[in-house]
Amino acid sequence: MSALLQYIITKQHHKYRHEVDWNLADEYAKKGLSPIERMADRFTRLCDEEKAVILEGEQICFLRTVSNLPAIFTESEWEEINKKHHIHELGFMSNLSPNYYDTIAKGLLAKREEADEYGKRAIDNIIKLADKYLAEAEKQGREDIVEVLKQVPRYPARNLREALQFFRILHYSLWLEGNYHNTVGRFDRYIYPYLKADIENGTLTRETALELMNDFFLSFNKDSDLYVGVQQGDNGQSMMLGGKDENGNEVFNLLSELCLEASYNNKLIDPKINLRVCKDTPKEIYTKASHLTKAGLGFPQYSNDDIVIPALEKLGYDHADACNYTVAACWEFIVPFIGADVANIGALSFAKAVDNAFHNDLMTSETYDDFYKAVQKEIKSQCDDICKGLENLWFIPSPFMNVLMDCDIYNKGKYNNYGIHGTGIATAADSLAAIKKYVFEEKSITKEDYIKAVDCDFQNDSEFLHKLRYETNKVGNNDDYVDSIAVSLLDSFSDALEGRTNDRGGIFRAGTGSAMYYLWHADEIGASPDGRRKGEPLGTNFSVSIFAKVKGPVSVIGSMTKPHFERAINGGPLTLEFHQTLFTDDESVEKVGMIVKAFIDRGGHQLQLNAVNVETLKDAQIHPENYQQLVVRIWGWSAYFVELDKEYQDQVIARQVYSV
Repeated sequence: MSALLQYIITKQHHKYRHEVDWNLADEYAKKGLSPIERMADRFTRLCDEEKAVILEGEQICFLRTVSNLPAIFTESEWEEINKKHHIHELGFMSNLSPNYYDTIAKGLLAKREEADEYGKRAIDNIIKLADKYLAEAEKQGREDIVEVLKQVPRYPARNLREALQFFRILHYSLWLEGNYHNTVGRFDRYIYPYLKADIENGTLTRETALELMNDFFLSFNKDSDLYVGVQQGDNGQSMMLGGKDENGNEVFNLLSELCLEASYNNKLIDPKINLRVCKDTPKEIYTKASHLTKAGLGFPQYSNDDIVIPALEKLGYDHADACNYTVAACWEFIVPFIGADVANIGALSFAKAVDNAFHNDLMTSETYDDFYKAVQKEIKSQCDDICKGLENLWFIPSPFMNVLMDCDIYNKGKYNNYGIHGTGIATAADSLAAIKKYVFEEKSITKEDYIKAVDCDFQNDSEFLHKLRYETNKVGNNDDYVDSIAVSLLDSFSDALEGRTNDRGGIFRAGTGSAMYYLWHADEIGASPDGRRKGEPLGTNFSVSIFAKVKGPVSVIGSMTKPHFERAINGGPLTLEFHQTLFTDDESVEKVGMIVKAFIDRGGHQLQLNAVNVETLKDAQIHPENYQQLVVRIWGWSAYFVELDKEYQDQVIARQVYSV
């Protein structure tokens, strides 16, 4: 372990941080400043307040020293804004994939010529801050950093190190401005030419390039604890590697390999690695990627070009744009540079749709088909409510984000679609399969008794509970009886959104993800007809029930590759958990890679893997001080297990664990 890596892991760099005690909101309110003026002024003050810190031995610098971003609106102002608009999450721009790469190729001075008044101010502040680092590098005698910062960010990057340092400055600045979940995008497609030139002219060897990438990857972890989403680790630093370009050429290259190796070397949660693959992807790439899974990082997450690209085209994305897709903070599919999709704006609960129909319509349903129509009606009703609640969306303006987008982000992008998650599909499908079998086919339980058992949380029906949980058809066993119901549910969701448009001119995209809703939606209902007890979570994303007895990962893949993903392509991966002890040698790693390939070859759209040890996780709950670097995958991001709230820890422990 390098000294710099150890320094960051032990958080020694936190000593340079301080908070500012600025009451900007009241000041801005009294002055009557517009939102964009407030954003511009706060960014100026923060850049002025930041101190230049260069850590010993680092090649890629820029460290946050101001640890808080003061509010720019008073509570009463924010209340008024909320009355007039739909505010998504924190109100700041997020889940975008900006064009860092064009700026790296041109330099900030060239971009300044194209920018508006507020963009120019942001650029001037960034250059001023970079000059602080230049002065500090000169003071420390770090001539290597001096040479880099004399070129970037003012002028175009000339080599890989300058390109990486430039990227760090841009990414850092977006966070400092107040944006979050700023994704990395297709890093290897756009940065590879710098590496290629350095290798060819002898500036770098493979080994020295890897050292540089190790340092660059470490930079994502210096301040990541300041970017907290729902939980620590949910920070959106997602990097996409590989995949096809618009001409069908494979992007995976030497830089892609170095990114995988740097991630493995550091064994930290950022950046989150995503890998685009297809039926033509060589098995060697799957094996390389599976070494990251072995390391217990919870990535890479895989996306299938064979499914995603044509599905996006079917939704109206141009071919070149669809081929250039990346992911948002977690797994939602977005288009870089020009896309302004809000890919996580709402969520439908399949489990709640079944729960409502179960309580309101089961008694009057004469056949299973009658009952399923009631479920469809509930799905449509939820979609109606979700879509109606999303009118008049508003974001706090972001001057520097606008500089980095190839569209006027204030006035929408080329694509302005909304993504709706679909949670608890296995719980819903398993519930419907049980109702179909026991109520309408076998008639082994009356409707009244079934409803009573669920409402009592099965406390007086232990035998029936056992039958539902462990003896009834479950998604995950490649069983068409229940899998066909899951397919129908996802189709009904897609049907309910098809043809709808939002007030930004976009459409609504159905998806298979859950985000944090697998806990939130579970709390909205009691027990479920599949035997899920009250308070138990739903499955994460597109996964089987946490208590379902399944044959293994191959049968799960069989079940989870049947739906029509071309109609529900917002994103949302199947998550498979493998026991850590499985990865004993290279042969076992290769086997995991072949499982991933089988999923892709069968038409799965998105997959993520976790390598876990349940006993280790349980011990970490008791002795967190011994497991500070224990990493797990949550829904679309990885986190340090001991930093999670207990409800998230418990859900990870309860998930299915497979062997091969």
